[in-house]
Amino acid sequence: MAFVSYTVYNNLMIIWIVLGVVVVVVIVLVAIFNGLVTLRNRAQEAWSDIDVQLKRRYDLIPNLVEAVKGYAVHEKTVFEDVTKARSVAMQATGPGKADAENQLSGALKSLFAVAENYPQLKANENFLNLQNELTDTEDKIQAARRFYNGMVRDLNTKIQTFPSNVIASTFNFKPMQFFGDDLTDAERQPVQVKF
Repeated sequence: MAFVSYTVYNNLMIIWIVLGVVVVVVIVLVAIFNGLVTLRNRAQEAWSDIDVQLKRRYDLIPNLVEAVKGYAVHEKTVFEDVTKARSVAMQATGPGKADAENQLSGALKSLFAVAENYPQLKANENFLNLQNELTDTEDKIQAARRFYNGMVRDLNTKIQTFPSNVIASTFNFKPMQFFGDDLTDAERQPVQVKF
């Protein structure tokens, strides 16, 4: 009789141990899955933050161009380049977005270089305010890009490391691309401004 109760006790103990292990494994899997979802959502939010700052820049550029136009009528190509680069950047999506944004940044640098040749313009309060706003926006864009790339790094690391890579592949989590990964060597060089 004692043998039967000892066997039942051992069987119950084994069942409780197995259930405990299963519960721990499920909790770990849920935590890993939730971590992946959180990182993916943060990376998407960071991309959205970049878009917000780019929209702000797109809204400031026409005002800046108009402020400079009155002083530099003969610099027509600079204005056309900025306007064209703005239009291309606003329409760009996916991997080409970083390239279009870099082209726009280069065009803006040319515009500021033109402004340097006109002392009256540099002293114009409207122009100075617009230039400060645009500079502030550029700083915010850079910060948003760095934050986005940090989130992408964290997500991609989690997707590629064990054991989260098993969960990531099971639930079809894909690595995201860093902002600026698609730049060519020529695009990574400093912008040359020539008159």
